[in-house]
Amino acid sequence: MMKIMVINGPNLNLLGGREPEIYGQTTLADIVSSLKEKAEQLNCTIIDRQSNHEGEIIDWIHDAKNDCAGLLLNAGAYTHYSYAIRDAISSVQVPTIEIHLSNIYARESFRHTSVLAEVAVGQITGLGSKGYELGLEGLLHYLRGE
Repeated sequence: MMKIMVINGPNLNLLGGREPEIYGQTTLADIVSSLKEKAEQLNCTIIDRQSNHEGEIIDWIHDAKNDCAGLLLNAGAYTHYSYAIRDAISSVQVPTIEIHLSNIYARESFRHTSVLAEVAVGQITGLGSKGYELGLEGLLHYLRGE
């Protein structure tokens, strides 16, 4: 069965209570639970991770090279400036879909740039928690060459 790693970055552990007008009221646990159900329907397995630490996220990206067919990544604020995470994705060459709950292009100007976009196979932004399921479907479509 195909394994997909899902990595969530800084502050996403606070979902459900953190700025609900921007990020909604769904918790990260709710998102992961729904995604695991969707993965089962799509005949794949989810390995979920969350960290507020850049180095740990990089280590997980490296681990994905040996164990996972693809990666869903919501890098949070690291999206906009972490060349180290960008380089990790580029180095391992694990197909990655970049996920954002809010529309980063409709927010503060510093959020309009993603340093990860050039090394991701796709990006889903602004569709809330549904973006994770759409990202999984898109990633599997890409991996299966459909």
